[in-house]
Amino acid sequence: MPIALTPPAAPEIKILGDAKAQSNNKRKIICFSDFDGTIFMQDTGHVLFDNHGCGSKRREVLDEQIKTGERSFREVSEEMWGSLNVPFEDGFQVMEKTLEIDPDFQSFHKYCIANDIPFNVISAGLKPILRRVLDTFLGEEASSHIQIVANEAQISADGSEWKPIWRHDTELGHDKALSVQEARKDAELTCDDGTIPLIVFIGDGVSDLPAAREADVLFARRGLRLEEYCVEHKITYIPFDTFADIQKEISRIRDEDEKKTGGKGLPARFNPRANLWRRVSSKTAVPRYVLMSPTKEEKMFLWPDAFSELKTPSAEVTEISLSPVQEAAAVPPPAHVSAVQA
Repeated sequence: MPIALTPPAAPEIKILGDAKAQSNNKRKIICFSDFDGTIFMQDTGHVLFDNHGCGSKRREVLDEQIKTGERSFREVSEEMWGSLNVPFEDGFQVMEKTLEIDPDFQSFHKYCIANDIPFNVISAGLKPILRRVLDTFLGEEASSHIQIVANEAQISADGSEWKPIWRHDTELGHDKALSVQEARKDAELTCDDGTIPLIVFIGDGVSDLPAAREADVLFARRGLRLEEYCVEHKITYIPFDTFADIQKEISRIRDEDEKKTGGKGLPARFNPRANLWRRVSSKTAVPRYVLMSPTKEEKMFLWPDAFSELKTPSAEVTEISLSPVQEAAAVPPPAHVSAVQA
């Protein structure tokens, strides 16, 4: 059967924007954003599943299985995508009628282009869908400025088979934190003076936690689960209602960093704990600050190898002893959780 969309066998992350292109006296900034619920108000997958797949009731049951840890995100997602039986074009027509874009995203995207700030979508969804949505709502020229880091897809011409091609061989399918780490390293290689770029992450839900912890500046959509988690765990973040709020804050942060650092060396808002989560322990030993997570869902996203299988756990969950240095780095300092760091 002919294949409508055939991805490369082993997709590789590209350098997400040229850090050299930004002004010499300004900090190199790279933006990452979730897609569903962040740039667009609805979830692209949910629109398809509810209209052309398993239906809303079954989807809600499957979502609950992820939250309780009964099944992994990847396993449930494969069932959802596998339930679809619709040609790509017909499925997209429903999305085009249903999806609503953040009212200020297009203005923000133009601001990023004008200021040489790479803007990247980082998503657990399917890249062909996300690209088509952006091409339609932004126009192909504007859309071409956005790098999409997501899963590829194999979709049959008649729509009888929708198969994700996962970026990473993990229970999540796409490890957002790993993608952010790779992009940071790539960007640092483009900086001849040894400076470190400022990483901005924009999200809305618990699935954004791994990538959010790799960021120097975190924006969380107001009133949704990511903000709730930040409040509960005293994680510094900036709430936003629309991308206009984000644009205003990034402009302020750039000016602040220029005054404090002159765009050299470490960012004024540097996150020293960026890689701690995957460095301090092995797959079979989970640090106690992960165990403090209140729900199975949150633990699964923070430490997928240990928490994604409830019925047949593949790793033993144990506490580890941290050195005083690790302890200090692991526990976020008391901070005004929704205030911008001074």
